Amino acid sequence: MSNFARTNRYVMTQKQRYEAVIAYFEEAMPVAETELHFANDFQLLVAVMLSAQCTDKRVNMVTPALFEAFPTPAAMAAASDEEVLAYVKSVSYPNSKAKHLVSTARQLVERFGGEVPETLEELTSLPGVGRKTANVVMSVAFGQARMAVDTHVFRVSHRLGLVSDKAKTPLAVEQALVKHIPEAVIPKAHHWLILHGRYVCKALKPLCMECGLQSICPYYTRL
Repeated sequence: MSNFARTNRYVMTQKQRYEAVIAYFEEAMPVAETELHFANDFQLLVAVMLSAQCTDKRVNMVTPALFEAFPTPAAMAAASDEEVLAYVKSVSYPNSKAKHLVSTARQLVERFGGEVPETLEELTSLPGVGRKTANVVMSVAFGQARMAVDTHVFRVSHRLGLVSDKAKTPLAVEQALVKHIPEAVIPKAHHWLILHGRYVCKALKPLCMECGLQSICPYYTRL
């Protein structure tokens, strides 16, 4: 029996809860990566921007043609909003996303020499790039210990009792997770929570009977 399985949910401290969750995912999901398709930092940034309130599956259907037409920041910076829109019209909020992509590409060329910056301040200064998007890019592209909190991470963190009910914002959840998860594990933990939320701990119909975290999950005990 693993250390995870031996842990009793009724006497578990917060430290033990995090240790149990990490131990479970290390065993069940040793490789955890983004499901977005990209070949370089610029493509990652574009894909993450497009993924806001949209599925990775849909984004991956759109980006091959988009990246072929606009392979670099300079190429996209030279395009019009309408030209980019023609490639991204099937994603959510296509008009604003097309505008942001072109504006961001121009900023990358004008301010950063065509390179994707590595800091939160610089990334969030780009049009259409919020804290979550910046954290994903810093984590995936640059290996920084950043915890991006999307709807999946927010939901799973609360259901598993990793954060308190008082953590009512993505920033509060991010801060709580980063405080308790070892720095070296944070980039992988981000994907653990996303993938678990996407395929197991679903919003409307969580697959609790298929979940390996059932024995320590406060949400499951209340069902």
